[in-house]
Amino acid sequence: MDDKKYKIAIIGLGYVGLPLAVEFAKNQFDVIGFDINPLRIEQLNSNRDITEEVSLDDLSEVSNKLAYSNVESDLKNSNIYIITVPTPIDKYKQPDLRPIVSATELVGKYLKKSDIVIYESTVYPGCTEEECVPILESVSGLIFNEDFYCGYSPERINPGDKKRRLYDIVKVTSGSTPKVANIIDELYNSIIKAGTYKAPSIKVAEASKVIENTQRDLNISLVNELALIFNRMNIDTLEVLMAAGSKWNFLPFRPGLVGGHCIGVDPYYLTHKAESLGYHPQVILAGRRINDNMSVMIANEVLKLMVKSELKIKQARVLILGITFKENCPDVRNTKVVDVFNELKSFGLDVDIYDPYADRNDVNKYYHIKLLNKITTKYEAIILAVGHKEFELLDLDTLKLTANSIVYDIKGFFPKTKVTKRL
Repeated sequence: MDDKKYKIAIIGLGYVGLPLAVEFAKNQFDVIGFDINPLRIEQLNSNRDITEEVSLDDLSEVSNKLAYSNVESDLKNSNIYIITVPTPIDKYKQPDLRPIVSATELVGKYLKKSDIVIYESTVYPGCTEEECVPILESVSGLIFNEDFYCGYSPERINPGDKKRRLYDIVKVTSGSTPKVANIIDELYNSIIKAGTYKAPSIKVAEASKVIENTQRDLNISLVNELALIFNRMNIDTLEVLMAAGSKWNFLPFRPGLVGGHCIGVDPYYLTHKAESLGYHPQVILAGRRINDNMSVMIANEVLKLMVKSELKIKQARVLILGITFKENCPDVRNTKVVDVFNELKSFGLDVDIYDPYADRNDVNKYYHIKLLNKITTKYEAIILAVGHKEFELLDLDTLKLTANSIVYDIKGFFPKTKVTKRL
């Protein structure tokens, strides 16, 4: 296939899909961005990105080159389909493949001979060829690796990171045949300044993605467990980590809540696959249990501090600063701050959340929580949950109801002298 004739369709215009579509359009490719959400399409056609991953300048630059649509038939002229839909987990912490299955069925309707389907969504090793390819064959009536081809190139977007953009991060690529692997590698090389790494197979590329976040999850679970131990010793965990960090090979992980759509989710894809093969992962699941339980432990620690300060518990006013899953980012998917909120509410406390980044409608829709428009009252307890840069300007003393009011800093965000305790 002549690269000048590539007609690229990006399926899913979230944190991953939109930056990808914009970069391909900036590099003169014929691109259509597809999303099932008509509101998302309307916003993008007005050069507005609520994820804040793509700047207004970049959106304006490609406004005449990049088409957005939620009409399925608009995909019919494409010959390269890149699927970037979410891959969440269900309430039983099992992979929820419905979004990727739905996107695959959609692409299958318009798949033609010689077309290439590339997956970027995080999956377990084998998912592309074992789950997605049969759907493509069934819906299209075409034969894999004869009539159409597949590839996998895991997304590495870091939401909210304005320094490491899509094109600054090395991209892993793979293809279902050596020739297609080269085509896909060259395609991404045309937009990725940092270059690419061509994996020897689709399964290797899938596995490389899922272990990236599993490794980070385990490292965070270690420092979370250390924080729980040091708390019983009345030692400041961050001071310990700073001292240990004076050695060149000490890894700079910090304790905290582990939510979001990557680190808190991806390990379950790997453990699901392992268990289907008769192996029960012990280390990975132990790390997950520690990180999943941190919300309850944090809430209980706040309650203990309030009791020590002789503050009332029932109907006490508590302010949580931040609800997104990470700092300087509007994404609230799988945020563990909600678990802290719910645990405190279960003890009869009156809890408010203030977050200048989060979309109020999304928070109300997904979690039935109404965010504060602004802080207008004083509190017995204040919890810094997310280190948004705007919070640096807060005068904590003006938010305290009494001199005994506590400030609990989950992120080590404020100076130690300004808080009652840090995680």
